Formats: sequence, C-alpha cells, structure tokens
Amino acid sequence: MHTSSTSARAPKPLIVLADLTVLLDERTQDSHAAREALVRFAELEKSPSFMHTYRITPLSLWNAASSGMAANEVLDSLARFNRYTMAKEAEGQIRLLMERFGRLRLDRDAEDQLVLSGDEGLIAAIRMEPSIQTHIASNSSEAALGIRGDRRGAIKRELARLGYPILDYAGYRSGELLALTLRSRTRTGAPFVLRNYQQEAIERFHQEGSVAGGSGVMVLPCGAGKTVIGIGAVARLQCATLIVTSSLTSVRQWKSELLDKTTLEAEAIGEYSSQAKQVRPITIATYNMLATNGGTEGGYRHMALFNERDWGLIIYDEVHMLPAPVFRLTAELQATRRLGLTATLIREDGRETDVFSLIGPKRYELPWKELERQGQIAELRCEEVRVPLPNGAEQNYWSSDARTKTRLAAENPNKAAVVRKLLERHKGKPALVIGAYLSQLKQLALSLDAPLLTGEVGHNERAQIYDAFRKGEHPVLVVSKIANFAVDLPDAAIAVQVSGTFGSRQEEAQRIGRLLRPKQGHNTAVFYTLVSEGTKEVDYALKRQLFMTEQGYRYDMTVARAEAEERL
Repeated sequence: MHTSSTSARAPKPLIVLADLTVLLDERTQDSHAAREALVRFAELEKSPSFMHTYRITPLSLWNAASSGMAANEVLDSLARFNRYTMAKEAEGQIRLLMERFGRLRLDRDAEDQLVLSGDEGLIAAIRMEPSIQTHIASNSSEAALGIRGDRRGAIKRELARLGYPILDYAGYRSGELLALTLRSRTRTGAPFVLRNYQQEAIERFHQEGSVAGGSGVMVLPCGAGKTVIGIGAVARLQCATLIVTSSLTSVRQWKSELLDKTTLEAEAIGEYSSQAKQVRPITIATYNMLATNGGTEGGYRHMALFNERDWGLIIYDEVHMLPAPVFRLTAELQATRRLGLTATLIREDGRETDVFSLIGPKRYELPWKELERQGQIAELRCEEVRVPLPNGAEQNYWSSDARTKTRLAAENPNKAAVVRKLLERHKGKPALVIGAYLSQLKQLALSLDAPLLTGEVGHNERAQIYDAFRKGEHPVLVVSKIANFAVDLPDAAIAVQVSGTFGSRQEEAQRIGRLLRPKQGHNTAVFYTLVSEGTKEVDYALKRQLFMTEQGYRYDMTVARAEAEERL
C-alpha cells in the first residue's frame, strides 16, 4: 500500500483491501460520516473494539445500484475516507459488479412472450449454462433468449446466483379494482398526512405505474411507519391486495390501521388466520398459516390463497421472515406487484439474494440515526451489562455440553437481581423484560408481579394486557419471542433483554424496534442486554450487536459485580 499525499494530516477512517474488505477505525475524526456512507453499499461483518470489518459484496452493490447509486459514487465515497490509495483490482471489481446490474433485462415482445436480452457475449455465455437451459423457450437472436412463461421468477433467481441480476421490465397485471382514498383525518379525529420519506418510498416503488416499478423492498426502522407506506401503496394502485405478516396480532394491527387511515369499510378487509378464513378485497394472512403443511397429499393447503382473487399487489410485511414455502410460490407470482417491508434485510438463513430476485431489490432505505435526528423515532441508548455466574457455577458450566452451556448462561440466576435494579433505576417508565426461555420468564414475572406474555396466551387476553400496558395499568411486561414481531407497544421506553436466540442480529434489531416509536415528552429509550460474563453469551452478544453498530449505535458496557452494584 502507498500512503496518500494527505498522510501527514489526521488519519482517515477507512482501509480498503483488495478483496473488498473494508476496515473502519472508530478512533478517527470522520468515522461517523464514513460509516453513514459505507452502510449504503457494504455489510458489517465484525465489530470488535474500535476496528470494524465491513465486506462489499455483489448483493450489497446491486442493492445500492437499485437505490440509485452509481459505481463512481461508491468509489468517490471510498476515496474520500480511504487512508491509503485503493488497489486497482478493488476498484475494477466494484465497477464490474455494479455494471452487471442492468446488463440483462427481461421484457415482453409483441406476442406477449418473455424475452431476456443483453449484449451478445453475455447472452452467449448464459445460453451455455446448464442451469439456465431448462428455462429457455427459444433462441430469439444472438442478443436475446425467449424464456418460458412460467420461469420468470426461476430465471431471475438463478441468474442472480450466477452473478447477473436481471432488470425485470416484463410488467404486471392490474388486478381487481378497489377504490379507496387516504383520509386527511383518521377515524379517531387526528390529522393524518404521509411523512415526506413515506411519500418518497411509495414513489420509488410505484414509479408512476411503469414496468420499472412494481416490485421491491423498503428498509426502515420499527416505528418509522412501514405499515403506512404499505397502505399508501394500496391507495396509489387502487387494487385488491394480499398482505402477509408475522402474527395474528399484526393481522389485527394492519386491519385497524387500514380502517383508521383509509375510506375502506370493515366488510372489505378479511382476516385469514387460524381463527378466520375470510377472502376479501384486502386480505391479511400470517406466514405460519400459509406455510402450514397438511392435506391428504402433504401440500401447503392454504397457499391457494395466492390465487383466490386477482390480486394486484402482495405486501410481504417483515419480509426477512419469509418462509421457504412462500419463497417457492413467490417465484410463480412475478406478474403480481410485490412490496417487501422490513427493518433489516438480514436473514439468518442467508437467503437475502432470494429476497432481492423474487420480491425485488431494495428500493428505499432510511438510516435509523437519520430518523432519530428528525425526531421521527425515539433517541436510543444501548447498554450491555455483564453479569457473573453464581459462585461455584463456573465449573458446572465448563463441564457441560454446548447446548447446556447456552442455557446455563442464558438463565443465569444472577440476572434477576440486575433486572430489578435496572427497572428501579427507571421507575415510572413503561418497561419490557424480554427473553427466550419460558422457565426464566415465569420466574421473573412472578418476582416482578408483572403479566407474562407468551405464545400460550390467547389473542384476546393478549390484547387486553397490551391495552392495560398502554394505559399504564401494568408498568412492566415480561415478554417472550412474540415481542420480536410487529407488536405495537408505543409507550415502551425501557427494555431489558435477559436472553436471546444465539447471535441473531435480526432478533436484536426487532426487539430494539419495540422501543423506537416516538414518545410524548422526552423522546428517549434505553435498551439493556444482560450477558453472562465469561461464557459464550459474550460472543453471541458481539454478533447480535452488529446490525445496530452498523446503524451508528454503540453499546456502553457495565459490569454487575457485588462491589459495583452502585453503578446499577
């Protein structure tokens, strides 16, 4: 590496390696600005101490390109913050990958047949790929291939896997007409207008109804109003819509928001769940229901819902949770407009490329910190509290198998006293205690005299507990994994995480999202995560915190020792 002419000045924050690894030095003056630039086209891999490791991947560059970034913009950002001169091979690789976005496009010809086109050399190479040949219907020309009509999704997914994303201009069906408008005042009487970024997200998706729009993913933090963006898209398209979401609670929230903010009547909105099977112009279903295996032939009997009406739009709420069976069917639904909503594109199963090719590319993203600066979400502080194992428990921990170690660390009995101290510190503020193990949560609920919400609690009882929490009748709720998904607890200001699902970045982001909805008065929130010191939980915590670190947040750390109890 050769130092730049500015090396005598304060060191720049980035070190860009030839393999597209990028190191971010948090100790430098411009590290915050460098992170904000980097997050648009790179993925955070490791975050130890002050030196964070990012990776620029084909998918991260294609998502940047789909959001409107050009290769020169990426390279200019890197050059602005790079401590050394970038290796020519790194620059060439970035240009090559970003230029692949747009080299292939899928259209319909005059006979309404699918045609894949590109430059002759690329089409010739694709024609020879064994995994592509089964999708080809005809050799239209040296620069085009006829594609089988039922393989629109399959060829997009396969070519993305091979490193050649397709621009899909083959168009969409209009779907069944549904007239509705957005209200200027909600049914509760409050003024209602789309926020500027919500309007912009809808425009990026719709693109004036052209074939260039109609599919894609919106990435915004919890509390930013992703549901409102979905509702705005329905109002823009004026068509029958299928909404798929994470839970029955979320189904009811979508229905409530649609009734509150549009001119739709209740009869136009159907719930498709374990409790009801209503197929109406707007139908809201759960992923679990659609992915339920059953029937005499072992098929997914509820998947027929995708063909029950002439849907003009399918909304995939919490798209990072999309199960594999729904992915498979989505490959066959490419003629229907598709909108994905999520706080994070991270999938723990590594299927982000399938989201890109089958739901659509990232169309819009707004950083969490930017919304915090605007006051649209709560100002958040994160703190990791290290909790020692009880005296004499370490030997038992180290002599156990891996699964038992995970559980012993998660259910560390010393955590209970720390939970009580943290809640006492914030007495009077509505708080959540969130965990993964029911036995641990039951003990905490009993000691805190707080309601316990798990998947075993019926929907009606759950709704009553949520309502009592919002009214302040329950200052603390103890909540299992059901709090990870689309639960509207707008007044929660404190969360204490006592255990989680290994190193799930996705879960960390979702749980923190429970706190971010704007607060009346002091618009602040605090997220505590309790980690058993000297155990695998420390490693899990580092991985869980990656996504929030990438968004510009930091985790302060304290240690809950007997001699340091006053700090808690």
